[in-house]
Amino acid sequence: MTTISRVETFLVAPRWLFVRIETESGIVGWGEATCEGRSETVRTAVEQLAEVILGRDALRIEDHWQVMTKGSFYRGGPILSSAVSGIDQALWDIAGKHLGAPVHQLLGGAVRDRIRVYGWVGGDEPSEVADHIRAQVEAGLTAVKMNASGRMSPLGSVAELDGVVRRVAAAREVLGDDRDVAVDFHGRFSLATAKRVAPLLEPYRPFFLEEPVVPENSHLIGEFVRSTTTPVSTGERLYSRQEFLPVLQAGIAVAQPDLSHAGGITETRKIAALAETFDVQLAPHCPLGPLALAACLQVGFATSNHLIQEQSIGIHYNEGAEVLDYVLDTAPLQFVDGYIERFTGPGLGIEIDEQAVRRADEKGHAWRGPVWRHTDGSFAEW
Repeated sequence: MTTISRVETFLVAPRWLFVRIETESGIVGWGEATCEGRSETVRTAVEQLAEVILGRDALRIEDHWQVMTKGSFYRGGPILSSAVSGIDQALWDIAGKHLGAPVHQLLGGAVRDRIRVYGWVGGDEPSEVADHIRAQVEAGLTAVKMNASGRMSPLGSVAELDGVVRRVAAAREVLGDDRDVAVDFHGRFSLATAKRVAPLLEPYRPFFLEEPVVPENSHLIGEFVRSTTTPVSTGERLYSRQEFLPVLQAGIAVAQPDLSHAGGITETRKIAALAETFDVQLAPHCPLGPLALAACLQVGFATSNHLIQEQSIGIHYNEGAEVLDYVLDTAPLQFVDGYIERFTGPGLGIEIDEQAVRRADEKGHAWRGPVWRHTDGSFAEW
């Protein structure tokens, strides 16, 4: 029987929320419902959503997704979407284990044998960029992503603009011509400043420029796209096809849904299909844990317009725990020449160390993002 009998959540260091779903036959599926800085709130949302899936057939994934996302008059947003995402991933994990197949096989089969991955290397502190990049290259990666700046004033000063250029120039010097650097504006820039700095970065050939404006200003991103020849990406704070449609129409080159925020595997596959009609590549956002990464990779193995995968193995801000700390067999997540090889195990393709997860949940976490301020005391985007 694939009837859902139990739904549990676990707050695990450094900032993640795992979901465990068990069926009457004993099959266990895992997912990740992390919403950075709001995971305790998402935990409550998962508990509420469990009411509509307990006692139901775990294999009716699409139906569960429809009910969870539309069964309440008030819909959407990062909290609900993250809760749905974690449950959705766990249901796909169950389906794969029940059928004895990896999730990418259930999505239509593999279109590639390996997925290129990149790591994040900071950028808030320019003196650290080169050292962090060297560490990622030594770990076997062929691409990295960095923040363009730390705190950025509304109209960037000469010093701030020059600082952005120096950071990216330092990255290019370490990487050479055979590796890639993506540059994340992180929503810290005003449109005017983003447009001003983008042409200055073109000589360094960034892989893409990410989130040049905050998501609530998505209606402005087309103006930024037209200001540069560098590919533009966004999407980690967009949660549905409907929210992606305007930025796709505006001309972005890379869509970056987060599988722990944007409705899980079910919705991300639909976002990818929509993006394909605009000749846009998929590069899922994932500075998260092993379950989110596994879900991203399963989608990537079966998605023709998948470009590259973010991951946080060994990332320096994972304090208290690492991605691989919760995985029994780390072999599937090893880098091979800058890639992760296609998974062959059933479900999400990784085996979670349940005892480690339960021990971590006993301690829990209350991770919060920093609050930045400008020199005049006003709020600044982080």
